[in-house]
Amino acid sequence: MILVYGLGRSGLGVLRFLARRGRAACFHDDRPRHADVAAARALGFTACAPEPGRFRTVVAAPGVPIDHPALAALERGGAEVIGEVELAWRETDLPLVGVTGTAGKTTTTVYTARLLEQLGLPAAAAGNVDPPLVEVVDRPGLAAAVVELSSFQLERVRGFRPRVAVLLNLGTDHLDRHGSLECYHAAKLRLLANLTPEDALVYNAADPRVRAAAEASLARKRPFEPAAQPRATNARAAALAAAALAAALGRAADPRELEARALELPAVPGRFETVGRVGDVVVIDDSIATRTEAVRAALQAAPAPVAWIVGGEDKGADLSALESVVRQRVALVLAIGRDGPRFARAFAAHAPTVVIDEAEGPRALERALETALAAPGVASVLLAPLAASFDQFEDYKHRSRAFREALVRVGGEAWTAS
Repeated sequence: MILVYGLGRSGLGVLRFLARRGRAACFHDDRPRHADVAAARALGFTACAPEPGRFRTVVAAPGVPIDHPALAALERGGAEVIGEVELAWRETDLPLVGVTGTAGKTTTTVYTARLLEQLGLPAAAAGNVDPPLVEVVDRPGLAAAVVELSSFQLERVRGFRPRVAVLLNLGTDHLDRHGSLECYHAAKLRLLANLTPEDALVYNAADPRVRAAAEASLARKRPFEPAAQPRATNARAAALAAAALAAALGRAADPRELEARALELPAVPGRFETVGRVGDVVVIDDSIATRTEAVRAALQAAPAPVAWIVGGEDKGADLSALESVVRQRVALVLAIGRDGPRFARAFAAHAPTVVIDEAEGPRALERALETALAAPGVASVLLAPLAASFDQFEDYKHRSRAFREALVRVGGEAWTAS
């Protein structure tokens, strides 16, 4: 009997995966949502208590802490606790590209999948980018899957071994979950743990921590140097990854040609995307920018002076690392969400700050836009939250949609930019 611990997107994906295979399983969620429970029951599964000694395998959702007492008790009772990515890998022969790093994972993942498609190798982007890996490995006709991997997902891999691994950078994130930078980096580096000389490793040679980990790996090395703009860096990494997997599948490809193609691909929605303007003020959506490195890059790239919308559930962001760019480029800090007031206090010495008190996320974004557009001399409004969205939204995509809808409500001219 398999226990699926935690529902949501990942857990329900696992249940659908198990249902297709006729596996016996039940589910448990510490904070169940009615819609999730109804969906699980519609698949033929029932809720159960996490009783130690009853289960051989437990598939835990990424959001369940690695040191959860119930999971520890299940392990003491003889259960192996794994994640959805490990489960999918164990049950498929589909070649995988695994992508991780503190910033740039989503764009690199999506671009790699699109480049493989252009090479005539049908591929799907999955994992942390959505849908879960278990939702794509059974798709007929796929030649490969490209998997975005968070530190939460990598904590629970055991034998997981992609044909191509991509390590973009190692910065600061999720200290609220991992407790220390060392533990966070250790989780990320589990991507490399099982690589062999038959596998390829695409890595950022300019990051000393990444370089040291890569040099210790048995995999064939494919280093890259970051470009001036994050999107160009992601295109470079994606080109190398796609070329490496194509070679493994017997398809020759020129990484330089692939990089040129990647630079022509449209931006990933929610990733530093110009979504409209109000008069001469450009409005930029970077809802997925929840890491310090990604936010710094966004603040440097947005037209200055910037009105910066920041806040949500802090994940342990390094605020001090942003002080210089805020002082140089930000005209106004607009703080939203649970930890917005604390962010505002941290940046008050470097730029004027306004705390938006609205508890409802969409209304908070609308008020932030109104306030930003009323400020004199602002060239751009940037949503780069530096925090998770769950205090006010379902996820970063919901936050992105709400931001675009708020733009229309305040009279902005909205569009989708490539």
